[in-house]
Amino acid sequence: MTAPAARRPRVLVADDHAEVTKAICRLLALECEVVGTVADGSAVLEAVQRLQPDVTVVDLNLPTVSGLEACRQITQANPKAKVIVFTAMNDPIIRQRAIEMGASAFVCKVASDGDLLSVVKSLCDDGG
Repeated sequence: MTAPAARRPRVLVADDHAEVTKAICRLLALECEVVGTVADGSAVLEAVQRLQPDVTVVDLNLPTVSGLEACRQITQANPKAKVIVFTAMNDPIIRQRAIEMGASAFVCKVASDGDLLSVVKSLCDDGG
């Protein structure tokens, strides 16, 4: 008898650059279910409530509500929420601020392609 297949992590992607969003979705679709994409901070807050993703990937620089503020609001509403701040800025001060705002992880966009997928899977394996 074989074990049941593990449920694919449900991921919401928030990035204001359409090409970046497409690339993230292609990468994550290998092992995740991308439940939605949004292009601004206000939309991510609504989408998290509506879609209840396992993990939310948030760009740092979003229109209307910054990625950091969206992260804070998401984790304040649900302390168990898993949020990955995904940004081009590889700055230790920004990384620390993201963690202080509730981010579960901080991944630099210039990292290897597999880093984001590995972090999503790791967060979900840790009780997601």
